[in-house]
Amino acid sequence: MGPAVLDQSLCFAVYSAGLAFNRVYKPILEPLGLTYPQYLVMVALWEAEGQSVSELGEHLFLESNTLTPLLKRLEVAGLITRARDKADERQVRVSLTEKGRRLLAEAACVPGQILQATGLTVEQLRQLQRAIAGLRDNLRA
Repeated sequence: MGPAVLDQSLCFAVYSAGLAFNRVYKPILEPLGLTYPQYLVMVALWEAEGQSVSELGEHLFLESNTLTPLLKRLEVAGLITRARDKADERQVRVSLTEKGRRLLAEAACVPGQILQATGLTVEQLRQLQRAIAGLRDNLRA
């Protein structure tokens, strides 16, 4: 297999795996009222509430023109609030509402369902995640 075919094969494998993940997540997240990108924002906030919009964008590799509409929809759904940082008016901080915090309990089953759908063990999934993250980081460098 030549380098060009290998490059295309790897790129397509990662791309098509992303599409397959989206299909798996859709019915799991639907009862929570979340899309996959919205779920990623919520996970980031469950891990560290009060992040600025720019910190969230860096963490999720999302540009502000993609992130802002997601945040607006989550705010309309009553899951988050956005407010100017009192110390630095240029920054907008994102916080969970009580409803957004409660959603964490409902979403607790999501990782297990995704793990089951992959057909991998936890260790296999961790190894694959590290390899793909390393690939991403190399490509971004």
